[in-house]
Amino acid sequence: MTASYLIRRLLAVILVLIIVTFAVFALTMILPGNAAIMILGEYRTETSLAALEARLGLDQPWYIQYYDWVSGVVQGDFGQSLRLSLPVSEVVGESFLNSASLAVTALVSVTVIAIPLGLLAGLRRGSKADLGIGVFSYIGASMPEFVTATLLLVFLASPTIGLFPAGGFIPPGESLTGFASHVVLPAATLGLILTAHISRQVRSEVSEVLSSDYVRAARLKGLRERRVIRRHVLPNSLAPAVAVISLDVGYLLGGIIVVEEIFAWPGLGRLLIYALENRDLPVIQAITLLLATVYALSNLISDIVIAALDPRVRYA
Repeated sequence: MTASYLIRRLLAVILVLIIVTFAVFALTMILPGNAAIMILGEYRTETSLAALEARLGLDQPWYIQYYDWVSGVVQGDFGQSLRLSLPVSEVVGESFLNSASLAVTALVSVTVIAIPLGLLAGLRRGSKADLGIGVFSYIGASMPEFVTATLLLVFLASPTIGLFPAGGFIPPGESLTGFASHVVLPAATLGLILTAHISRQVRSEVSEVLSSDYVRAARLKGLRERRVIRRHVLPNSLAPAVAVISLDVGYLLGGIIVVEEIFAWPGLGRLLIYALENRDLPVIQAITLLLATVYALSNLISDIVIAALDPRVRYA
């Protein structure tokens, strides 16, 4: 991997984010309703409405509003929340940390579970273990988040069982045990489909690598099976899995909105729903841009990891 490739990828990320700013701004502009009207309510007057629109800059042409917003974003200023009357960076920043704690917990758990499952299924093709993992993968991939969440709440959070809280959030800094008990169900809801998807991908790659010429050559040299798996099978099987994990980050960002609403998790998902309901344009724009940035950076990191895992990858 050359420095020129890395620079090109960074420039591509910047270009994508510029395009995203246009798309986000255009979508927020065509949303029905008027933010000033929603803030003032039914007792507004024409004078107060005009004054508020002028203060918020809503009376300016769209390109002026876009320039003002992008200029502020470049300087780290996302504006003021129209409904909460707080800096957007403060409101979104706290929710982002809460969502990040949930997403990282789910993604780490998925990686730790899915890769060994896929490896086991690939190494024991046609066995009962492979069949069981395959059935689990098909069931997990076919269940949407709200169904999984409902089943977990019924069987693990009902008043009669009460193994885990049905909702809520405790910051890790306040109580690590409390955070762990509250994060289990939402993380499991997010992780089920991801685990099924990644384990099947790893199983498929392991099966393909095991039948390759270089693995047969390594075995003919007399290398031990563990060494063959560790030196040849694992690196070449994990590189495609990393690409799948980076793509699944997009699913994770979308699924987290539903999961946070079901489990009352105070993250970006719940904040985005609140902002959409109240047409809080600065908050909507900041959250959407932040999610796009996370997804773009996750793909960049996956390219770097794939290049480190697979020596066959050579970027011109």
